[in-house]
Amino acid sequence: MTQQRKLLLTVAGFDPSGGAGVLLDAAVWRDCGFRVAAVLTAVTVQNTAGVKSIHPLSARLVRAQWRAVAEDGPIAGIKIGMAGTAINLLAIVRMLERHPGIPRVVDPVFRASSGARLIEPAAAPVFLQGLRGRATLLTPNLDEASRLAGIPVRTVADMEKAAGIIFERSAVPCLVKGGHLSGAAVNLLYDGRRMRRFARTRLAGDVHGTGCYLSSSILAFLVVGRDLPEAVRLATAATHRAIRRSLPAGCGRSRFDL
Repeated sequence: MTQQRKLLLTVAGFDPSGGAGVLLDAAVWRDCGFRVAAVLTAVTVQNTAGVKSIHPLSARLVRAQWRAVAEDGPIAGIKIGMAGTAINLLAIVRMLERHPGIPRVVDPVFRASSGARLIEPAAAPVFLQGLRGRATLLTPNLDEASRLAGIPVRTVADMEKAAGIIFERSAVPCLVKGGHLSGAAVNLLYDGRRMRRFARTRLAGDVHGTGCYLSSSILAFLVVGRDLPEAVRLATAATHRAIRRSLPAGCGRSRFDL
């Protein structure tokens, strides 16, 4: 199977501004030469200035979308983003169980950068338990890592502790995204054996969808055969370059130029 024929699946919410969710995943992967399919978990009402409302889809509809895609040919990689509800999360866990031999990156989107909650509170406590051993990588940001580990995460030392707790609870390697740290932007990867840091100089500006871009890029590099640390290194560099190329959009945050 050539790269151009490989199909990647995004399971996430719909952002009508195109700055995150399934539209951004699709743009990143098409830019890399992949085919793309999407399973929607929720429809959001938002623009570049922020989220106005969120409308989760039913788990029945989420499962039906996935079955239709899976019947149509092999899936080479899956990225999970916003689940929307706890019951949708259970449907997603079953999806991941059915595709054990491919890269599966889970970006636990709990809250938008504007502050809007993107998943019901009941879903967060069952997240790691349901996910256990069923993914290649988890990519929480500082706030999400804090929720999953149950500790405040404000420093690189906190990130290391949280990554260890998350791995212990999920049996899944964890990349804590440190884009909101003060000072240099540091992403920290723990695979159960070793902590690795991936640091970049912080760039000026406020770009929508950076975490989404990073996790999508990691999946793309995993699918073409890079090991996990190398995929994270390459995706971190690619995201840094994309932030440099981002453009103002609408009346709010900048967007990637894709």
